[in-house]
Amino acid sequence: MAVKQLRKGKAKAVDPALLGEFALRPDPADPRLTERIAGVDQDGTAIETAVVVERPLTLFLNGQEIVTMMTIGDYPDYLALGYLLNQNMLRPDDVIEGVDFDEELDVVVVRTERETNYEEKLKKKVRTSGCAQGTVFGDLMEKFETVALPQDAMLKTSWLVSLSKKINAVPSLYLEAGAIHGCVLCQGDRPLLYMEDVGRHNAVDKIAGYMLRHGIAPDDKIFYTTGRLTSEMVIKTVQMGIPILVSRSGFTAWGVELARQAGLTLVGRAKGKRFVALAGQDRLVFDHDPDGLEDEDPRHQRKSGRSDDAA
Repeated sequence: MAVKQLRKGKAKAVDPALLGEFALRPDPADPRLTERIAGVDQDGTAIETAVVVERPLTLFLNGQEIVTMMTIGDYPDYLALGYLLNQNMLRPDDVIEGVDFDEELDVVVVRTERETNYEEKLKKKVRTSGCAQGTVFGDLMEKFETVALPQDAMLKTSWLVSLSKKINAVPSLYLEAGAIHGCVLCQGDRPLLYMEDVGRHNAVDKIAGYMLRHGIAPDDKIFYTTGRLTSEMVIKTVQMGIPILVSRSGFTAWGVELARQAGLTLVGRAKGKRFVALAGQDRLVFDHDPDGLEDEDPRHQRKSGRSDDAA
């Protein structure tokens, strides 16, 4: 078997101040992530276009099979760790003895020093509103209700404009092939980690896994997503301890309710100089005049920038 040990032992903490912009991001030129497929267009003309590849990834925690996910296949280690953390199957202080990936079988195994058994938990599955049929487990709200988000975090409105421009312009799988969602961990107006996947829950989990392995504190971070602000997105952001969640797309009522309950700043429809905040408005710092700014260039609009119904 072609088994790769991707992570072993405790990772060294990474200082976010030393991370450059987009220190980690998908590579749209990676041949494993897209395929060229022939077809015809609306005029009957033969064309060839790039489409995103999705493949199954089965996750084991120690000797127990947890879930099979559909994913683009990059960063299986961070996806596995983040998924387990966000499902309350890993603890932040767990000792990770190793993460092994079998490329032939599409299997990733996370091994911990602590013995684990989640047979009862796995019986309580809930399908989420996320695309690609996200799955969470029944006791997810237990951790959500105990998280205290930092009150001194802030979001300058000038940061929103800057982040929107930087994220929209960077090369991505979305611009190459579409049919994908992106999530970005930011600090101030600096995008640090950019992950994409066919399901936005996978992109979230990859970032959570990276933060866990490299000891990145969430207190002063901003989480940016291209997808809807659903209950799932709010719950995962709160569980990660990040106080601010921003999206190009719209809201669900339960997502707003949960954000208000948790004290999360929730900003949606963030396109250029425009945005709407429906929770945690006290963290906003209005440090620029929107009348002096131009609207977003249509060339940089993503799917969710054109419709609030994006998945």
